[in-house]
Amino acid sequence: MTFAKTETPSTSRSSIKFGLFATLFGFLIFILGAKPEIFGLDRSPVVGFVQIAVFLVGLGIICLGGFIGLVALWGDDERSIAADIGLRLVATGYVLAVFTGMADVFGMGTQPLPDVPFFGPLQATGVEIGQAVIALGFLLTIPFKKR
Repeated sequence: MTFAKTETPSTSRSSIKFGLFATLFGFLIFILGAKPEIFGLDRSPVVGFVQIAVFLVGLGIICLGGFIGLVALWGDDERSIAADIGLRLVATGYVLAVFTGMADVFGMGTQPLPDVPFFGPLQATGVEIGQAVIALGFLLTIPFKKR
């Protein structure tokens, strides 16, 4: 018994397009949380819980869209070990970014929860490190073809 291929080039192309659009949508949500003044929505001089939550949700959508798009680029080819490690690095970087971004909410930050959560320099550094890990993961996932 033989099995037919379930994924056609058009399905792969639509997955790539969906991944790109999801990534762009996630980027808009990320910018809305990180810099709400661009959209005329800045209401506070500090970065609070809502802004942190919104840009972390945007970062999650970016990661999901990038995952879908890059996996679709591989098509029917078997992913390399580096690509599998890259996809795991994307997930690890996102967990690192969420945990450091929400450290005050989890009770591990400089402003525990009875106080207002505050996005400080240590949290910003942690989120930036998480984003660097995500970027490294995406770079490892790119399917470089041999000529």
